Amino acid sequence: CTGIAGYADWRSYSFAEQQRQKIYVLDNGKSLMLALAQDASINRPVEAREHVRLFHALFFTLAPDKDAIESNMKRAFNLADKSAFDYYKDLSEKGYYNRIISGNVQQRIEVDSVVCNFDNHPYAVRTYAKQFIIRSSNVTKRSLVTFCFLVNSVRSDNNPQGFNIEKFAVVENKDIEVIQR
Repeated sequence: CTGIAGYADWRSYSFAEQQRQKIYVLDNGKSLMLALAQDASINRPVEAREHVRLFHALFFTLAPDKDAIESNMKRAFNLADKSAFDYYKDLSEKGYYNRIISGNVQQRIEVDSVVCNFDNHPYAVRTYAKQFIIRSSNVTKRSLVTFCFLVNSVRSDNNPQGFNIEKFAVVENKDIEVIQR
């Protein structure tokens, strides 16, 4: 009896451990789906690239509205260190944002690729993107290349991937073509 009770206890604990690896999700109250738990480090490269994409989208997508620019910048600064703020201040002092507002210029970015080196921490990241500056008379297409380092950070509502961008720098920002409207 003692042997059977011990075996039953051991099997019940191992069964409970297997069940802890599974998560069940209710789909709109209709069906139950199984979701398996996995190691969080597997998704870190994907999260890193998404973090960099989000930062670039917030930092380089601009509308001719001061409040919209400031709102995007505040969100972008939550993802980076002071180097991004310094770059923003430099552009601001040169009147870049005022010219966007007064000229009714739209700016958007399309990130082509994000190349991360995960061999050494902090992770070196180079981003290749196309920047479109849209005016009433023409559209300027620019090649944009940036470089930064990614450091592991605390996850929060403002920083869901848990990274921080350090030593942000624009390596290249040159016109590719101008399309007349």
